[in-house]
Amino acid sequence: MISEKMMGFVKNSSAIRAMFEEGKKMAAEFGAENVYDFSLGNPNVPAPKEVNEAICQVIEEEDSVFVHGYMSNSGYEDVRKAIADHINELHGTEFKEENICMTVGAAGGLNSILKALLNPGDEVLTFAPYFGEYRSYVGNYDGILKVVSPNLPDFQPNLKEFEEMIGPKTKAVIINTPNNPTGVVYTKETLERIGQILEKRQTEYHTSIYLISDEPYRELVYDGVEVPYVTKFYKNTIVGYSFSKSLSLPGERIGYLVLPSEMDDAEDVISAVNVATRILGYVNAPSLMQRVIKKCLDCKADVSYYDRNRKKIYQSLKEYGFDCVLPEGAFYLFIKSPVAEEGEFCKKAKEKHILIVPGSSFACPGYVRLAYCVSYETICNSLPAFKELAEEFGLCK
Repeated sequence: MISEKMMGFVKNSSAIRAMFEEGKKMAAEFGAENVYDFSLGNPNVPAPKEVNEAICQVIEEEDSVFVHGYMSNSGYEDVRKAIADHINELHGTEFKEENICMTVGAAGGLNSILKALLNPGDEVLTFAPYFGEYRSYVGNYDGILKVVSPNLPDFQPNLKEFEEMIGPKTKAVIINTPNNPTGVVYTKETLERIGQILEKRQTEYHTSIYLISDEPYRELVYDGVEVPYVTKFYKNTIVGYSFSKSLSLPGERIGYLVLPSEMDDAEDVISAVNVATRILGYVNAPSLMQRVIKKCLDCKADVSYYDRNRKKIYQSLKEYGFDCVLPEGAFYLFIKSPVAEEGEFCKKAKEKHILIVPGSSFACPGYVRLAYCVSYETICNSLPAFKELAEEFGLCK
């Protein structure tokens, strides 16, 4: 029999993944062109050509034993230095290679840092709506996830409630900007205030509280929106980054953690992350992809593709009477359900072969998430079905 903890994880397994699997079954039954699967944040934009060129170049020019072999748990030294230099150039920081730990995507990075930080019973705060796997990641290490309720209608963090929820057992706070599922980008003023609140509570409780900024969507922003670099606002900040979205490489599982030297117990935290990477079974981030991304740090996926999708789906759904937030970043649209029980709305959408994810999966009932990282044709072909849906719920004027 499986463990009791795993029983809970299985029971509460990702609704997003379940919907994705359902979409594959429906595509086989009805034809892929007749199913509008907006469930999973799986990039539809090809990786930049430089990525494939870099893969070939690494294979042809670098020693194969070196490329496919073990290295330090934290990653290749030259790759980490290149990433540190790149961040410094973009954001005016002063990181060095020892401040970078290569990870198995953003998820691997989050698990490594939470493994390094949490004792059983430690509390981790996050803001709703949030990526549902955070609860499992925190639970992996017997931590307790506490959720700050959503701040409607703009979905910037509810800072009053946040300040009240921080207690002596608070060990970490996870933020995600640009946000999944809303596409909202936290403002400079918001991040400054979060830093001030955390400094105040640290002093009050004589503890260290680590702010973990989960940033897989940093490069996916629109209309000139700036994503502030969080380490500038609070010294105990740790940044988790992934190339899954910026380079359209979700299956390659490559990312990194930024672990600043000025954070409390920095030397111990950095050592613990390296050990966590090993004992969690990752050992190290994928060796070939480390060599590849070193050559592609100035590249990114075609954001204009997502922007066209964003504008088309947002403008169309607003025209049909849906209430939704215009995303500033990422590739998700958060839509208010026309009925209180959003599961009912998702069920009706599925009848029209539209697959969307209930907001309860993100601790925000009454909303649904639509991932518009699909083909433009899928967006356009789905619109008559969305219009029919709006008419059924009495939204069309």
